Amino acid sequence: MDAVERPKRSRRWVWGALAVWVLAVLALGPLAGKLEGVTDNDAVAYLPQSAQSTKVADVLGDMPGGDTTDVVVVYHRDGGLTDADRAAADAQARAVVAKFATVGGQVPQGMPSVDGATLAYPFQLTEKNGLPNEVVPDVRDLLDDHPAGLSVLVGGPGATAADMDEVFGSIDGTLMLVTLLVVAVLLIATYRSPFLWLVPLVCVGIAAAATQGLVYVLVKTTGITVTGQSSGITTVLVFGAGTDYALLLIARYREELRRAARPMDAMSSALRGVLPALLASAGTVVAGLACLLAADLNNMRGLGPVAGTGVVCALAVMTTLLPALLVLLGRRVFWPLIPAYGSAPRARTSVYARIGGFVARRPAAVLAAGAVLLGALAFGTVNMPGELRLADGFTKTPDSVTAGEQLGKAFPERGSQPIQVVARTEHAAEAVAAAKATEGVVDARTGRAANGWTEITITAKDKPESAGEHATVHRLRDRLADVAGARAAVGGATAQRMDQDTATSRDEKVVVPLVLAAVLLILVLLLRSLAGPLLLVAVMGAVWFASLGVGALFFEPVFGFAGVDPSLPLLSFVFLVALGVDYGIFLMHRMREEALAGAPAERAVVVALTKTGGVIASAGFVLAATFSVLTVLPLVMLVELGFVVAVGVLIDTFLVRTFLVTGASVLLGRRIWWPGRLASGPDARAPEREPEPSSMMAG
Repeated sequence: MDAVERPKRSRRWVWGALAVWVLAVLALGPLAGKLEGVTDNDAVAYLPQSAQSTKVADVLGDMPGGDTTDVVVVYHRDGGLTDADRAAADAQARAVVAKFATVGGQVPQGMPSVDGATLAYPFQLTEKNGLPNEVVPDVRDLLDDHPAGLSVLVGGPGATAADMDEVFGSIDGTLMLVTLLVVAVLLIATYRSPFLWLVPLVCVGIAAAATQGLVYVLVKTTGITVTGQSSGITTVLVFGAGTDYALLLIARYREELRRAARPMDAMSSALRGVLPALLASAGTVVAGLACLLAADLNNMRGLGPVAGTGVVCALAVMTTLLPALLVLLGRRVFWPLIPAYGSAPRARTSVYARIGGFVARRPAAVLAAGAVLLGALAFGTVNMPGELRLADGFTKTPDSVTAGEQLGKAFPERGSQPIQVVARTEHAAEAVAAAKATEGVVDARTGRAANGWTEITITAKDKPESAGEHATVHRLRDRLADVAGARAAVGGATAQRMDQDTATSRDEKVVVPLVLAAVLLILVLLLRSLAGPLLLVAVMGAVWFASLGVGALFFEPVFGFAGVDPSLPLLSFVFLVALGVDYGIFLMHRMREEALAGAPAERAVVVALTKTGGVIASAGFVLAATFSVLTVLPLVMLVELGFVVAVGVLIDTFLVRTFLVTGASVLLGRRIWWPGRLASGPDARAPEREPEPSSMMAG
């Protein structure tokens, strides 16, 4: 009876898993396409709610016409503007005011440069015209007809926001296509099969679609902030982590097919072997990402649940749908290298067996050499360029940046973008007087007034985002705080970036210790020791420093980037520690199995490296390759993040995990399991036995 019922139960499990995911795709697929509609790339979406610049944006957003899109139209001709140029510029300024709703509804006075080659018109377009990405292209179309040889560019904060939004809008399609191609090529190279690579690729694609659908539901039900940045990072994370999980499962499934006659039995054994490690791996990543909920920045706080949802979806698909498809397809999916029942794997000397033997003979020398190399790479951080300006955030220069550069040359004596201030209307005159008396301020004048608040537009003498303008913002905040009853707040593009920097600094101090504590706790529970987890966490910190050092050697000298995005250290830390420690889990979990089976400490280390080295190398290479996809995108912040994480994963996979952790484990011996019972020596170990088929995995 049992023999008859078991195939039926197996078939029910396979078809049940397939049915569940078909229903999930039908339900979540249509929602996935709606995610872009709820993605928020506005600068305020990144700001903490407590920031002064957030208050300014909120107050202005509630005024008639809503928040403004501030643009500057820049006319320039080498050798000097002609009378026809000036007439055309004046006519176009009138056309802009006639077609678009502007604050005050008046044609602005053109600002000529001293050399007569540049003329600038500032406009404040109200929210009635639409968001920056909607109105700025229309303005550019309106200005497209102008005299030959006359350069007409639209710059200012609104134009920069529109250009940034356009880039984010093009990311999803490019990112998905390039990621699919990269993963497909890697899977084909790994499996050398015309069929097998398609199965995990289809599964990870389903996981990505399910993630987008669930994130859309999450946004609509909880109101979390999803930016183009977090959406792109999550896509890469799903593909990278999902493919890693698939590699680990298929590697163990191939091994079990040689021991079991039925694919279902082989898959059951494979799942029992890898599931604890996969759960711990995904749990570590999710726990690390959950720590971002303590961040002050909106985009960081939103990234935690968004990316965490992606990891959960990847794990769910790879432990249910992937096994069902593999069982349904049977052994033939591995053609031409089909693992036959009762066969032995091709005998060959593993490169990781040789590495393990080498490290075991010279553990101290290997550990010292590896530590020196990591230290040398980390020393590169002294070459880290300064903070990245918003205008330098594109890998290709858009019109808004070119316009800003032209304004800086034409008007070196004044800033080219406004500092926005709001104050209570009854004290607005006092606030204006205080602003004008502030060092670094060229002009201050009142704008709109509504709901008891008045908008004050301030022009600084220094360039946007320069140290001088930063100092002016600080002085304005200090001076206006002394105006009793004004409740003034200072905002605008530069103030927003300053508030982001302040929040980022605070988040690093809060989130980094939380991530370390969460990861360490999971490792302690999984490995039942303290020494081993402390070793893994310490080496991941070293990997993070080393990868930042490598990045510093490339960002400015090779890539030509003008600075480093402020969010890079925190984001790269979260991903490198949470993701990188996975490979430590796979290695040390196998070491623990060998130790429990009675193997001497040194042999347990060598066997664990031999068995897991190949699949960890494949998984690490895939994860690094998927994150490197971010480097093809036109935003410096994503290129930097993709580069640092990819480099860090490769350092971790091929240096730290293979040599340093192995060498340290050989030196520590059974003390690696302190204070667990395995640390007590031969008396505390389990009776000697052969490793069970359900051991963690084989490479």
